Amino acid sequence: MKGMSLVETIVVIAITALVSGALMSAIRYFYVNNAYVFEATNSVDSARRGLGTALADLREASYGDDGTYPISSAATSSITFYSDIDADGGVERVKIWRTGTTLFKVVTNAGGNPPSYTGQTSATSTIATFLRNGTSTPIFTFYDANGTQLATSSTPISSISTVTTTMQIDLNPNRAPQIFTLTGSATLRNLRSQ
Repeated sequence: MKGMSLVETIVVIAITALVSGALMSAIRYFYVNNAYVFEATNSVDSARRGLGTALADLREASYGDDGTYPISSAATSSITFYSDIDADGGVERVKIWRTGTTLFKVVTNAGGNPPSYTGQTSATSTIATFLRNGTSTPIFTFYDANGTQLATSSTPISSISTVTTTMQIDLNPNRAPQIFTLTGSATLRNLRSQ
């Protein structure tokens, strides 16, 4: 019975090392590329859920506990409105605004007698991150009851009937274009009956 020679052993070790190195490189490449995909998918999914919740809250906008009109401010990158978002019978003030590449939501409950939102504790949460909306793609667009787009700078807030939200999400603008656009709209239901 003859064993392997030193040369044969070295060749086997070299081939094994080469195959192992190639396999490890392929596995590393797979995880590096898919980590970005998983992170981008998670970011878009989180933004989609946040957008859905924000639009549901906006649809139910109503007069504040202090009598404030359902929408108190509206701009291309922010909106403040009143809505009973937690179905507890009290109407919360909700502010959604963009800072940098993040869209935040701040909720404030009214307190005191008579009810007031001033000086009350607020809870802040993140709706979306990695926003890439430019000036040509506003986050919020406003329409009147006839479906005519309104100019946010010169239109009275009482004319707003529908709010459309557009978010462009891009995890890494230095990579190939992977911009995901999420769009939704909310018609203010409680304005018709009041």
